[in-house]
Amino acid sequence: MESYLNPDHYDLVTPDGAISNLQPISSTALDATVFIDKISPVFKGYDLDNNQIEFNGKSTLAQLGLDLLCKEFILDRKNSCAEVLIHIQAVNELGQAMLRYLRVGCVVGKLFAADPRRLVRNPDYLSRMFGRSDRKGRPLLSLGGMQGSNDLILDVTDGRTIAYLTLQYGRVEYPDSIFGLLPTLAKALCARQPVRSLLRLHQEWSPHANLNCEPGKLLLVRTLPLHIRTVFAKVVDKLLPQGFRHTSANVLQPDTQASGDIYELYGKSDHEISDIPLEFYTLEPHREHVFFRDRDQLQASLENPNALFKAFETGPKSEDLRAAVFVVKGEQMQNLTEKDWVVRDSLTHEFPGPTQGMRQAAMVERYIQQQPSYPFLKAIQEGLISSQGILLVRHFPSPLMKRMLLSEPVQRCLKGIYFLHPSQSMDEFFSQEDRSLLLDLATFAIPVFWVDQTNNQVLQYALKSRKGTAMFVPSEKVQSFLQATVFGIYGSNLIQGHFEDELHALLTGILEMKEESDHPMLSPKIPLALITGGGPGAMEIGNRVAQNLNILSCANIVDFRPKDGSVVNEQKQNPHVEAKMTYRLEQLVERQSEFHLDFPIFLMGGIGTDFEYCLEEVRRKVGSTSTTPILLFGTPEYWESKITSRYKQNLESGTIKGSEWISNCFYCVQNASQGLQVYREYFNNRLPIGKDSPSYPEGFVRVGIDLFSSDD
Repeated sequence: MESYLNPDHYDLVTPDGAISNLQPISSTALDATVFIDKISPVFKGYDLDNNQIEFNGKSTLAQLGLDLLCKEFILDRKNSCAEVLIHIQAVNELGQAMLRYLRVGCVVGKLFAADPRRLVRNPDYLSRMFGRSDRKGRPLLSLGGMQGSNDLILDVTDGRTIAYLTLQYGRVEYPDSIFGLLPTLAKALCARQPVRSLLRLHQEWSPHANLNCEPGKLLLVRTLPLHIRTVFAKVVDKLLPQGFRHTSANVLQPDTQASGDIYELYGKSDHEISDIPLEFYTLEPHREHVFFRDRDQLQASLENPNALFKAFETGPKSEDLRAAVFVVKGEQMQNLTEKDWVVRDSLTHEFPGPTQGMRQAAMVERYIQQQPSYPFLKAIQEGLISSQGILLVRHFPSPLMKRMLLSEPVQRCLKGIYFLHPSQSMDEFFSQEDRSLLLDLATFAIPVFWVDQTNNQVLQYALKSRKGTAMFVPSEKVQSFLQATVFGIYGSNLIQGHFEDELHALLTGILEMKEESDHPMLSPKIPLALITGGGPGAMEIGNRVAQNLNILSCANIVDFRPKDGSVVNEQKQNPHVEAKMTYRLEQLVERQSEFHLDFPIFLMGGIGTDFEYCLEEVRRKVGSTSTTPILLFGTPEYWESKITSRYKQNLESGTIKGSEWISNCFYCVQNASQGLQVYREYFNNRLPIGKDSPSYPEGFVRVGIDLFSSDD
């Protein structure tokens, strides 16, 4: 897979080849053997018929009057090389002079694979590039300017797109001084040095010269500068006017910034030529400079969860291996194989810490380079990958990759991260550093998706920036999550109690109330969500009822798997969770702080529920959340035994002086009807709650006695 991430080649061309043997034929011709080595293993020519492979002569030689015609060639895949027998023909006097300076070692051309599968057939593929540029501001495709030109005419001929480049009226000619440059040009070719700029110094423009061909002469014509960054272009000889022939230097490469302004023609014709016909061949998908929004097939695949799960199934079979692949088009995703993935072994790393700063930095850098996503991110930074695409990774990227992920080139190119598992060492649970990276990725507008095998759904990371809370949510419900008023269930993971019917009735009543309310937190336009801890017991009740009522069912899930010395019951995720965030056990308090419930509801619970009660109490006391009513489902006696003695002790000792009112935030209800009464009064701004309302000696309000009593 990593072989194509090599900046030294495109897969439709070989490197330049040098003459290894010369055989003079006449004063105007010679035969030569050209040797080409270091051919990429992904060169498309290895798998094409010989008649689809052409020899492309160097344009410098063509502009001097030499045409290099391929007679035969041998491609050696095993040794990554080729031998090409060419016939070099001089078409003018200058070409004959240059023949005498050619020698063994001169670089004269390369092989081009005219792969019919890569022909551009739809003109829209090219026209959508007009007016666009790469990250350095260079046009992707233009003729004479950033916005393209009316002189570039796109047509369809024989099932392929043809561009007709209008010629400027006149021709390029040489003064006699050009003959003195020929020895230098030959030496430069042997030294593999660029020479086109030297040649341009001797080219003169004759604006009124005609554009016909005469035997023994070279016709050098000019168009406006053609910028191509997205395709190969090739002159189509069959579409030239009768009597005109282009030299074998007929392929324009995308790595030149202003190629295609001079074309070399010879032959015999009394008629003038008016334009140059070009056909186009696409680059490797990752080099096409294609924008994500233009990849309709890829976007359709990403909207299909089955397509994503199938793509991940093509990864390495061993689950211990880390793996990644960068995908830029739908066809690529649909045809992924195991060899397409960059794979890395799973190794444990321990860093020495800041006391050994230089060693720490070196080890971190080495660790980064061992990540499977590293080759792709580096290729993006270096400009080798220019098409926008998505990164599929078996495990969520290490937080140490943050520097690369948030770099400007990657941000422009990376349009999504899709992963199977949050962590290799901790399975489904994110670390604090992971969540920090997720926040940064959201800030930099890089979408992140969890291809979750637990529920066989694709979840998108969604951040409520106003509250600083985030979850992985089904993509089609992200907007609902972001806008939702959030209810929440706290309670025991051990017992479900008898609350399900009442909770169903309560939430049903809220949905009905919502349709008639115009409160900022409850109205027909505001969706609802419900959050639990995601485990069994009371949490499962909450998620099940929410899911049944089409309320977004969410969970903040902690790693409660058994550990040495642990007395915590394992809490497996219940099957009714739609949206979630996960936490490692050491982030238990942090997890609790990220519930951000608008309306908490407490069921019967133990130590964990007591802890959650205290946090909700503190939130309202310090003002970090709105003063909203909290329902306590159960008998007054149960909640009195939980709450009253502590509240009274704080009251008597004076440690909650000025905060006694906190008691009016908690409402003990024994059925859904009482809970709906509390909410109805709140949403109608009639509920006595907050600093300016009375306090209650038991630490909570008994609905039906303290509130809504029979005397009211």
